[in-house]
Amino acid sequence: MGKTALTSVVLRVSSLSFLPLLSPGRKRDFSPVPWSQYFESMEDVEVENETGKDISSQRDRLVFTVIFNCSYTFRVYKSGSEGPVLLLLHGGGHSALSWAVFTAAIISRVQCRIVALDLRSHGETKVKNSEDLSAETMAKDVGNVVEAMYGDLPPPVMLIGHSMGGAIAVHTASANLVPSLLGLCMIDVVEGTAMDALNSMQNFLRGRPKTFKSLENAIEWSVKSGQIRNLESARVSMVGQVKQCEGITSPEGSKSIVEGIIEEEEEDEEGSESVNKRKKEDDMETKKDHPYTWRIELAKTEKYWDGWFRGLSNLFLSCPIPKLLLLAGVDRLDKDLTIGQMQGKFQMQVLPQCGHAVHEDAPDKVAEAVATFLIRHRFAEPIGGFQW
Repeated sequence: MGKTALTSVVLRVSSLSFLPLLSPGRKRDFSPVPWSQYFESMEDVEVENETGKDISSQRDRLVFTVIFNCSYTFRVYKSGSEGPVLLLLHGGGHSALSWAVFTAAIISRVQCRIVALDLRSHGETKVKNSEDLSAETMAKDVGNVVEAMYGDLPPPVMLIGHSMGGAIAVHTASANLVPSLLGLCMIDVVEGTAMDALNSMQNFLRGRPKTFKSLENAIEWSVKSGQIRNLESARVSMVGQVKQCEGITSPEGSKSIVEGIIEEEEEDEEGSESVNKRKKEDDMETKKDHPYTWRIELAKTEKYWDGWFRGLSNLFLSCPIPKLLLLAGVDRLDKDLTIGQMQGKFQMQVLPQCGHAVHEDAPDKVAEAVATFLIRHRFAEPIGGFQW
């Protein structure tokens, strides 16, 4: 079984043998680092969203549609002022901050503009129907953000996506939602291995901590578990993955409370009041001891996983633009991509000794690969003496 998308973490997250050994007495710094150390600016892009609702009148036997306008805000982090736009889409459960260290690396190699986007239900993006994580909806979001930022004449754009974000990049390109698209890059996501690994994803999610005592605790877990093998990236990236509880209890706490209520179901009202009081006390203890939890409950997005990845390889191959596939291991390639690669339909590079979060674990290597791709196709100019 391979690994990609949300899923690849399952196979690698427990492997700690790759982590650097520490010298005796040396203490690692797990404190969070602000986005401003890597990006030049931050912006909340407002997108007007129209939704229609059919209203019927029995008396007149008429059906008409009422249009509701509502604003969604998508958080983006930006760097650079010239060259093509590299629109970066993160993986499931991550955020735009996962591209922070990569951004600093690519900006120093080629002339480009970075736009790292928090997808819906992730990071600091705010949308009304946040539970809708279908590939179609998220692809439309990407197109809407580009239109909101640049109008009818957007600059040349290259879509780069990791894991789930790679799938969304392909769906966006396939639907021609970014008219100025000049290139496409997927990072560690392949249809075959993604579909195979979906069955084990829920087990992996259940094995993660539900809450953390602090941001430092969350960062330390991400590195020691192997989810992110680069401490520098983890210190900025994990801030976008977790949030303060603020009334949210851990799933484990909720489960024990529900079981308690079921057992007490036949008790009188006094018993119910006692259970409710105990529930509130348990909630307060959870928030007090573990004030941070995940920003998104990935387990609840399962119904969309198949739609992200099924048919992805052929969609990727059918996009009529230069394409790049970066993998953490050659074992990821499925049959369609293997044939496509032999036919020269896309450029591929394997970056060994990385976990699933390739762009976080090896940001310089990923930046080199992307910069070389851009220069080779004459999409961007090298800077700082970058040799490709």
